Amino acid sequence: MLIPDLSGGVPCEGRTIRMLDPCCGEGAALADLCQGLCNSWPNGPFIETYGVEFDQERAWHAKTIVQSVIHSDIHDVVIKPRTVGLLFLNPPYGFGLKDNATGAVASDTNERAERLERTFLKKTAPLLMIGGVLVYIIPHYALDDEIRTYLARNFTDLRFFMAPEQQFKQCVIVGTKCKPGHPRKDVLDMLTRAQAGELNDQELPRQWTQERYVVPSVAYGSEFDFRAIRLDGPQLAQELDRWQNSLLWTGFDTTFSQAKSEHRRPLRDMTKWHLALALAAGQVTGRIESKDGRVFLIKGDTFKKKERTVATQVDDNGNVTETRASVMRGGWDTARVSL
Repeated sequence: MLIPDLSGGVPCEGRTIRMLDPCCGEGAALADLCQGLCNSWPNGPFIETYGVEFDQERAWHAKTIVQSVIHSDIHDVVIKPRTVGLLFLNPPYGFGLKDNATGAVASDTNERAERLERTFLKKTAPLLMIGGVLVYIIPHYALDDEIRTYLARNFTDLRFFMAPEQQFKQCVIVGTKCKPGHPRKDVLDMLTRAQAGELNDQELPRQWTQERYVVPSVAYGSEFDFRAIRLDGPQLAQELDRWQNSLLWTGFDTTFSQAKSEHRRPLRDMTKWHLALALAAGQVTGRIESKDGRVFLIKGDTFKKKERTVATQVDDNGNVTETRASVMRGGWDTARVSL
């Protein structure tokens, strides 16, 4: 349905398109959109797909067909602003709950927060780069004044369509991200009529015959931040498995191989300071054996102690000169344990 305009003259080699679905469900919509772009533009840029899903079962299914999926609340996910080329937004419908709401279902309007369609739009639209494409799917009656104004201020080339299947009275709004500006009156009027149901005959076409939207690309490998603030156990295990070759434990024996080598005795007795450093570094085990065969383990803590000295000198004229000096000295407190 949405195909980048090939006449844009943007070089494809070394370029990538990032597509995000912040409510991706099982990932089917984002995967189909990616496949459609690949089929219609075989020599186009590389496409990266990212999704966020709150439901655990759906999120783990989406991980099998979408490049990168985070099982989390969108509010607990960090995504770098202005780095996404296409935002496919089909948010939850209805009202959220205020933090001080008491009931499981907010029947009282005083306990309701703003509509989720509006919350997700304001949360995720800033992630689009200038020129990025928004695909926004919500019930047409949810196009309140604040949503209409936000769309008209931040997007150009806005087009409204009703979804072919009307069980949930869904509409599809497509637009191109622009710098915020004064909302155009004709756009606000069009969206007002759409909310009232006056444009219900504008059904989404099966074949796209209008001017195509241009999905912007970025240099391949450019900086992008997509991560969760908190990870649950299964996702942490997945990340550890993914980066196992970069973890310390795989190279533990190589990194700490010095502990297995034979150490030469120092040329002279170590001072307490040197001995404390050796103990702290693990170069001295603290295990000693007495002449009668008993084995002891020397345990303790290293510490630093500042010693201050004051020297007073009086010259022939009776002038007094006082010199203060501070010297850092180290040591160790020990406790002997019999093994």
